[in-house]
Amino acid sequence: MGFSNLFPIKACKNLFSSCSHAARQNQPVQYQPTRQDLLQCKDTLEQVLTENVIPFWYPQVIDFEDGGYRLNHDLKGNWRGPANKHLVTQARTLWFFSRLVRTEYGTTKYLDAARQGYEFLRDRMCDKQFGGFYWEVDSSGNTATKPDKHLYGQAFGLYALSEYAMASGNSQAMSLAQKLFNLLEYHAHDPQYGGYQESFLYDWSPLPANCISYMNTASNIKLMNTHLHLMEAIMTYHLVARDRISRERLIELILAQSNAVVRKGIGTCTDRYQRNWMPLYGPDYDRVSYGHNLENIWLLIEACNTAGISNGPLLNLYRMLFSYALQYGFDREEGGFYYTGSFNAPADRREKVWWVQAEGLVSALQIYSLTGEEVYFNCFSKTLDWIVKHQVDWEHGDWHAQVAKSKKPSGDKAGAWKSPYHNGRAIIRCLELLSSFTGP
Repeated sequence: MGFSNLFPIKACKNLFSSCSHAARQNQPVQYQPTRQDLLQCKDTLEQVLTENVIPFWYPQVIDFEDGGYRLNHDLKGNWRGPANKHLVTQARTLWFFSRLVRTEYGTTKYLDAARQGYEFLRDRMCDKQFGGFYWEVDSSGNTATKPDKHLYGQAFGLYALSEYAMASGNSQAMSLAQKLFNLLEYHAHDPQYGGYQESFLYDWSPLPANCISYMNTASNIKLMNTHLHLMEAIMTYHLVARDRISRERLIELILAQSNAVVRKGIGTCTDRYQRNWMPLYGPDYDRVSYGHNLENIWLLIEACNTAGISNGPLLNLYRMLFSYALQYGFDREEGGFYYTGSFNAPADRREKVWWVQAEGLVSALQIYSLTGEEVYFNCFSKTLDWIVKHQVDWEHGDWHAQVAKSKKPSGDKAGAWKSPYHNGRAIIRCLELLSSFTGP
């Protein structure tokens, strides 16, 4: 199906003009789109979800032979055959089907699809001797091909188990989530500096100093990226556990993501830090991932809501991080966000990556819901316009992994790092926000 049948999002030619005048007057521009425009945006997102995203992932990725999900699809969505199964994307796909169940679009077939992923994590990826999950197993799940532990993967295990427990009411899933949370508390929480130590051997002993982790870091490094996903995982876990410790850890991660990972003199976040949260410096580290900045904003908003604390003290931070991404990483002509760039300079990696567009979309609408400021809704509209016209693959399903400046797509549809998590999560959250604007 072609995108021409979808709602044509209005081009925002003067995305920043009205806001720049308001900034000079120190008065943010308030904006209220019409109910018809909001409903058209909702219709567009519903069509992307129900006619593009869901049909790609269900039922073709369900592995009825070996369990879990088969995630090895090329540019056109053709399955290449059996491949090793990775904790991150197995858990993310389980999360997606579980989250879908808790929407108006969910049915029992998606709960069955979620159960498929849950049972594979429980029976094949769970380390029965030492606890936690293996990073990678073979296609059958019979052999752990990468048995060591990294908290990036463990975070998605906790996230998926917690979401599945909410969707299914399965007490065993909740018990497994509690055991994993307690395991991370015992082995990985850093009481001295806050946050978590990330890299471990299979038995939870520290990764030796001369080893490189599965996230391509030295053993003592803390990543903004890992702590970002620990924050969302513990946020979801807290929604079902409602205990004191999970709330304390959630608030601690809110502090890390709103302060420790922010480069104050620059106005952006970076990824790699020493254990005491001192940033790594140099050309390889002094770079900005616009997608992670944007993702951090909306997940911080959600985390504060979950912890029951006000977003008010962090509003200026949200505006600062979003402003940086708009200034250096946003395509003002066609919409959408570029990939990465050096400090205080236009993006130098200008491909449009699927997950960055997803995070830009939901972050813009989430901060608009807090502020009512025009610049954020305009950014949402223009990013949606790019996604519908160029990122979505209407012929073969789901979104192109990346799109070059020439509009040529590249990358696999499903694999070790690509699943329905980023775009599925963004669309579901945007639909919820739009419904809150329009009412019944």
